[in-house]
Amino acid sequence: MTNFTGIIGKSQSRQPGSDRSYMSPRNSVATAMYEWHRARPDLDLGPLGLFAALAHVYWLTAPEIERLMAAHGVTRGMFDLLTTLRRAGPPYTLAPKQLSQSLLLSGAGITNRLDKLEALKLIRRLPEPLDRRGLKIRLTQAGMRLVDRLLPQLIRLESSLAAGMTKRQVSDLTRLLDEFARILQRPAPVGTEFLSRKAGRAKAAQ
Repeated sequence: MTNFTGIIGKSQSRQPGSDRSYMSPRNSVATAMYEWHRARPDLDLGPLGLFAALAHVYWLTAPEIERLMAAHGVTRGMFDLLTTLRRAGPPYTLAPKQLSQSLLLSGAGITNRLDKLEALKLIRRLPEPLDRRGLKIRLTQAGMRLVDRLLPQLIRLESSLAAGMTKRQVSDLTRLLDEFARILQRPAPVGTEFLSRKAGRAKAAQ
């Protein structure tokens, strides 16, 4: 994910994730937006600050979360797949397509994670009884133990990362981001995709 250093800048004395105190007023999105308004008053910056803030929060928190995952031999992406199976309930089994839809992954992306998790014996690929070409993905006992051991640690880490916010702020931000995600996932109006492709071909032909 883009860290937006060109938009918001960053401290050169510390690396992201090594110490959250490195965040300074110079690195704030508000400061960057003020400077961009001053540098390019002709531009309507629109929601630039929103996307810069989303990227910046990810950039600041992802290294710590990935370190926790690495200590248990997985990545955050692999753990997300395991937790999707875990929260599905008994028998902790889903079709690859269901996992792809839940995790917003392509077929190739889901296959890559499944290969790694199966090699670690955290999931099993099982034949679909009603479809010879189909598969079911089942969480193994080892995968269940890993999720149940690691999830409380992840929650504690994320709680520490959000410790500077009130419960109300966390709730409001979660609600707003969830609403934003729903808006992004709405189907495009009929004809929009066709027009977008047509415009793309015309631009490529220039």
